[in-house]
Amino acid sequence: MTGLKSPQESLSDLGAIESLRVPGKEEFRELREQPSDPQAEQELINSIEQVYFSADSFDIVKYELEKLPPVLNLQELEAYRDKLKQQQAAVSKKVADLILEKQPAYVKELERVTSLQTGLQLAAVICTNGRRHLNIAKEGFTQASLGLLANQRKRQLLIGLLKSLRTIKTLQRTDVRLSEMLEEEDYPGAIQLCLECQKAASTFKHYSCISELNSKLQDTLEQIEEQLDVALSKICKNFDINHYTKVQQAYRLLGKTQTAMDQLHMHFTQAIHNTVFQVVLGYVELCAGNTDTKFQKLQYKDLCTHVTPDSYIPCLADLCKALWEVMLSYYRTMEWHEKHDNEVTASVSEGSNMIGTEETNFDRGYIKKKLEHGLTRIWQDVQLKVKTYLLGTDLSIFKYDDFIFVLDIISRLMQVGEEFCGSKSEVLQESIRKQSVNYFKNYHRTRLDELRMFLENETWELCPVKSNFSILQLHEFKFMEQSRSPSVSPSKQPVSTSSKTVTLFEQYCSGGNPFEIQANHKDEETEDVLASNGYESDEQEKSAYQEYDSDSDVPEELKRDYVDEQTGDVPVKSVSRETLKSRKKSDYSLNKVNAPILTNTTLNVIRLVGKYMQMMNILKPIAFDVIHFMSQLFDYYLYAIYTFFGRNDSLESTGLGLSSSRLRTTLNRIQESLIDLEVSADPTATLTAAEERKEKVPSPHLSHLVVLTSGDTLYGLAERVVATESLVFLAEQFEFLQPHLDAVMPAVKKPFLQQFYSQTVSTASELRKPIYWIVAGKALDYEQMLLLMANVKWDVKEIMSQHNIYVDALLKEFEQFNRRLNEVSKRVRIPLPVSNILWEHCIRLANRTIVEGYANVKKCSNEGRALMQLDFQQFLMKLEKLTDIRPIPDKEFVETYIKAYYLTENDMERWIKEHREYSTKQLTNLVNVCLGSHINKKARQKLLAAIDDIDRPKR
Repeated sequence: MTGLKSPQESLSDLGAIESLRVPGKEEFRELREQPSDPQAEQELINSIEQVYFSADSFDIVKYELEKLPPVLNLQELEAYRDKLKQQQAAVSKKVADLILEKQPAYVKELERVTSLQTGLQLAAVICTNGRRHLNIAKEGFTQASLGLLANQRKRQLLIGLLKSLRTIKTLQRTDVRLSEMLEEEDYPGAIQLCLECQKAASTFKHYSCISELNSKLQDTLEQIEEQLDVALSKICKNFDINHYTKVQQAYRLLGKTQTAMDQLHMHFTQAIHNTVFQVVLGYVELCAGNTDTKFQKLQYKDLCTHVTPDSYIPCLADLCKALWEVMLSYYRTMEWHEKHDNEVTASVSEGSNMIGTEETNFDRGYIKKKLEHGLTRIWQDVQLKVKTYLLGTDLSIFKYDDFIFVLDIISRLMQVGEEFCGSKSEVLQESIRKQSVNYFKNYHRTRLDELRMFLENETWELCPVKSNFSILQLHEFKFMEQSRSPSVSPSKQPVSTSSKTVTLFEQYCSGGNPFEIQANHKDEETEDVLASNGYESDEQEKSAYQEYDSDSDVPEELKRDYVDEQTGDVPVKSVSRETLKSRKKSDYSLNKVNAPILTNTTLNVIRLVGKYMQMMNILKPIAFDVIHFMSQLFDYYLYAIYTFFGRNDSLESTGLGLSSSRLRTTLNRIQESLIDLEVSADPTATLTAAEERKEKVPSPHLSHLVVLTSGDTLYGLAERVVATESLVFLAEQFEFLQPHLDAVMPAVKKPFLQQFYSQTVSTASELRKPIYWIVAGKALDYEQMLLLMANVKWDVKEIMSQHNIYVDALLKEFEQFNRRLNEVSKRVRIPLPVSNILWEHCIRLANRTIVEGYANVKKCSNEGRALMQLDFQQFLMKLEKLTDIRPIPDKEFVETYIKAYYLTENDMERWIKEHREYSTKQLTNLVNVCLGSHINKKARQKLLAAIDDIDRPKR
């Protein structure tokens, strides 16, 4: 026995022993009153076998009897019995102690049991009363009343069922309404209805008929999405804002706005491919003249090779029109989203649904990025399609105007691309640049050969143009009036109501097509630049002669039609005598309208320049190549004028610096880079040399019809004036075009343009001196004057009062020269700068001839030197009446030489060193003849040595 159990367990164990009885209260009291030893009692209890504390089914008597030995011993039995009794007494006493200890709790629990019994009895009474009342109620209500309640409940159930059946019936008929809405393209409404039907169907899914309907609605929704995708694809070619709004609303209801944007870009890509293929296929089949389906099976690249040259340009124009429609649709799609995003942003800012706002912002951000990325992608597709079309045909087969037309279309397309996505159209530029440069090289070579032919057949007759002629009046330069080039004055630019530049998309957003202009833009105006004669009208000519003939006292050489030097206007009213007298004697342009001097060849060159500029204006990437070729046109024209009229090996020997170093450098450069001086090709020449020769042009030859050796025509002065002044006019036109050329020239190539203008164009007017020097050198008989001067006796002993006859002869030569100039001016207007140069050359040559004549004198006295001064002063006095040139050229040259006769030995040596403009012969004669009389031989040798020192570097 390991320990005591609880009183209840102990009681239950004791109660199982039938032979033991529970002591009463008195016995408990006696047991408690008996003296006891707790330790002894506890030992007794512990000595009890464990089996006595086992299950209730334990049989104690049987157990004790089984323990008896076979041979019984009374004493042992009694001792054992006493032991059991002691153990029982100890257990009984222990139990009694425990019971007494728990007596208060027992009493309290007993009271609770009694109270519970009372409550149960009360509940039994209540239940009895309830049953009695229920019986009374059952007996009080009839069976009919309960039937009414049952019917009402059934009615409510049937009403709900009827409502459900009507909803189901409506759902069954929904497909008809959905079909109608799809035909009306009310996609948002159809999707909204379909979603509502699906929601309703899920509510009645417990009906067996609804499961089939739900599947049918799902199929219908998928069908709507397919039709919605087809509707989305229609946007690519013809954007309709109402149609697109419905489509976007529909995709928003489906929650597939991002998917819609992905599909839209796929449709745009497909639309570009289908559009270009159908356009090209239509022209190919039209030109083929049959309905052979083999073309439909070709790839687009192969199909482009079947476009005929006649249909190439119309096909290209239609191709660009169709691509414009696609890009315009994309542009308007982006516009729609920008406007819609602003509206959504404003509406979302008023709400408070943060989750919805985040989703909306995410969708808008995705769509915006997708659209921005799509710009470049679509433009790249367009470029590749057009590039493929361009490569399908060799553009070199086209005429220049057709080629320019192609470039104009491509340029407009590149402008569209730049406005579309800010791209520089690298794909198209590179493709068209290569073809343009190759085409233009061949074209330019042909034009150079034509220019040589024109120059060799040119008779240098004046091409009559009106006084107000401007290159902008030519068809080739019409494009400059429509451009915003710096070279076009603001008055010639189209008037705009707004300073803001309108893009093509803004201009044609509501309708039209920028490529329709290419097909319809034809300038119907005719050029009105030519004049029938020197006057712009017969009335003007008649009026001018009548008015001026009345002034009989006006010198004959001034009785000519007066032209305002500043404005170039020819008045129709009378001009006063004073006005005519105030005109310069050397102005021979009075008999002609102050119109530009140019030839047919000049006009052709200007037209060529206009064509070149058209190409450059259309395709700016080849601007440098075009300007380079333009410079070659000018170079060749300048070189031809110099070769025909200005080349004279004796010019440079005069020492007058008629050809500046810049002009000589320019002519040498042109000859080395452009002129082919070889007569025939050398078979041993290298391939590189042959290629270089292809870039050169043979030197032109003057037409045999042009006579430059007749003195009556002043050695072809009219032709020389027309040729030289046409070159000057051409240079002026290049100066006029410089701002426009500078605007399109790449920055890295601008030094070439500046060098061309500073070293070539600006030298055109410098050709006047060498060309007109040839005329001046032959116009007067200078040799005759030297002979006359040689016959004069200069060692006279007295001062003469009469000048020598050579002065009169020289003045007669100048008068004859003046008359010849007047005769020439009847054929062609001689501008004032030209007449001034001619007079300056003649006077300069005459003065130098005078000095040369003085240098030929063998003997000369002081009186002879005075005679020289008299002759020269007489010459100057008469000459100033013939010309207005002031000061007289080389006047000091003669006077200084004459005055040198009076110098002393020391002054003479210094004078010789300071005046190197005189020749060695002239200086030597001055020393030997004029000073020989008053200086000794040694001094004369010293001066001659000084002259030799000056002359030595020239050898």
